[in-house]
Amino acid sequence: MTAISLGPLVFAGDRLAAILAIVAFLGIAAIVAGRIDPRIGNWSLVVVVVGFVAARLGHVAANWDSFAEAPLRIFAVQEGGFSWIAAIAAAALYTLYACRGAKLRAWSFGTLAIAFVIWNTAWQLTATTNAVAAPMAAFATLNGGEARLSDFEGKPVVLNLWASWCPPCRREMPMMAQMAKERGDAFFVFANQGEGADTVRRYLEQTGVEIDNVLLDQANSFARHYSVAGYPATLFLDKTGTLQTMHFGEISREILASTLSDIAQKDD
Repeated sequence: MTAISLGPLVFAGDRLAAILAIVAFLGIAAIVAGRIDPRIGNWSLVVVVVGFVAARLGHVAANWDSFAEAPLRIFAVQEGGFSWIAAIAAAALYTLYACRGAKLRAWSFGTLAIAFVIWNTAWQLTATTNAVAAPMAAFATLNGGEARLSDFEGKPVVLNLWASWCPPCRREMPMMAQMAKERGDAFFVFANQGEGADTVRRYLEQTGVEIDNVLLDQANSFARHYSVAGYPATLFLDKTGTLQTMHFGEISREILASTLSDIAQKDD
């Protein structure tokens, strides 16, 4: 999944696709409301909320075993995790309920269909990830040694680009550390971007986070190599060290686990 930079703002491709679809949907609905039926306006506002809530609840239901341990994570929408199938189903059902009459329903479903096409097109354009080989350079480690990504070949690699000043990085780090301990089928490599050993060590000591495989990338070489525009970024490499996909922004346990499973299936 690529990231799109719009001035100082950086969007993950899937989130930008959703934003574009919602903006287009509301814009088209406003035009239809003004020219065809004013009821389309109120319907469009409600259906966005219905679709958003259903998308989140659909994801939570599909991954309830994980959310049951910390139910408040249901509200952590910044991590991502939405079911587009649940969103479409809920939007369709609400439209059937709220829009009575063949003409009103035709315009409503037509507006939804256009928004879906826009979302799908934008998502397809941003969903591809170039199969980039791992850099050959060696990086300093927190314990004073050196390591290359090639040292971790043989299993899939989760490469997390982070910095201690980055709030989303700090939020996701405890979960990443726990996953690193639980998942014996992958290497987790934490490449700090732009900070020195003392800063990184102090951050880990203050937060109590325990992680291995900490690389110090003070020149932001990983970010340039993989064309990463913002942090945190979680890159998924197969067992040969080739980039398969990446996630921009804070990542959830469920997305991390499902992506690792997908890569493992490809490796097999």
